[in-house]
Amino acid sequence: MDIKERRKALEQLNREIRTTEHCPLCPYRTSAVPGEGPIDARLFMIGEAPGAEEDKIGRPFVGRAGMFLDKALAEAGLDREKIFITNAVKCRPPQNRKPKTDELLACRPFLDRQLELVQPEWICTLGAVATGLFLKESLTKIHGKLYPVDHNGRKYQLFPTYHPAAVFRVPVLGEEIRKDFKQLRERMVKSAPHSGKGPPQ
Repeated sequence: MDIKERRKALEQLNREIRTTEHCPLCPYRTSAVPGEGPIDARLFMIGEAPGAEEDKIGRPFVGRAGMFLDKALAEAGLDREKIFITNAVKCRPPQNRKPKTDELLACRPFLDRQLELVQPEWICTLGAVATGLFLKESLTKIHGKLYPVDHNGRKYQLFPTYHPAAVFRVPVLGEEIRKDFKQLRERMVKSAPHSGKGPPQ
């Protein structure tokens, strides 16, 4: 499948996500939030779930957490416009609670298909829920470190960090996220000679 075919397939997938009624969260949503970013993004970010602002607009990370994310990425020398960003579930859970297991399972085929179409080299998971899709260790122990993972027959470099929304509960985590993003960019720069691609800057 060439890049044009992948882009067309992603557009079709987005339509499916926006219109599906098979997820337990569908009755609660205003808008499903498929995700956004270039089809050939080298870096793929996964958050937890849409919040109130995302539910209104239909785009990921546009509220307070998104503003912090944009600033932290820019400070690290990473360009959001060159990153594919999505969530583990595509609809907002009631009262912004954590997604339940059946909700994560219902949305997992959409996430797997996004990964298959974008074909990133790097996955950055934001928070324990997204990280738990790939690794079961405590986020406090594994954040800011690199983990090669094999998922559905494809290899990725997985880099977990905290969710930007955590900053508003535990402000000290803001500095941890900033450090992690800088570390991520450094890792991507070092790997660029081997891949032929630099970080999304």
